[in-house]
Amino acid sequence: MIWTDKFDETIDFYTKIIGFIVGERNDDWGWASLYKDEVEIMIAKPNEHTPFEKPIFTGSFYFNTDQVDELWEELKDIAKICYEIENFEWEMREFAIYDNNGYLLQFGQDLEK
Repeated sequence: MIWTDKFDETIDFYTKIIGFIVGERNDDWGWASLYKDEVEIMIAKPNEHTPFEKPIFTGSFYFNTDQVDELWEELKDIAKICYEIENFEWEMREFAIYDNNGYLLQFGQDLEK
């Protein structure tokens, strides 16, 4: 679940930039479910019971893929880059971008497969 006060912008980012599809959307609730291949994420506006000044998340969202090079080519010129594509000693080829909220999205492919 990604909480955001930029509901429409976030849906646009994940659908137009990353290629997710809106499965369900309820504007009254401020909630949407998006999917791409076998990945599903939910976007939600913070509710009145949760203090929300800005997104605070101390981790990253990590997506395993078999097409990391293709994703890199699609995203490198249209997304804010955290680090460029690289092979790492832990046998992963990966890169990372930031979404429109500043959340870190990492994409990796296992080099041993």
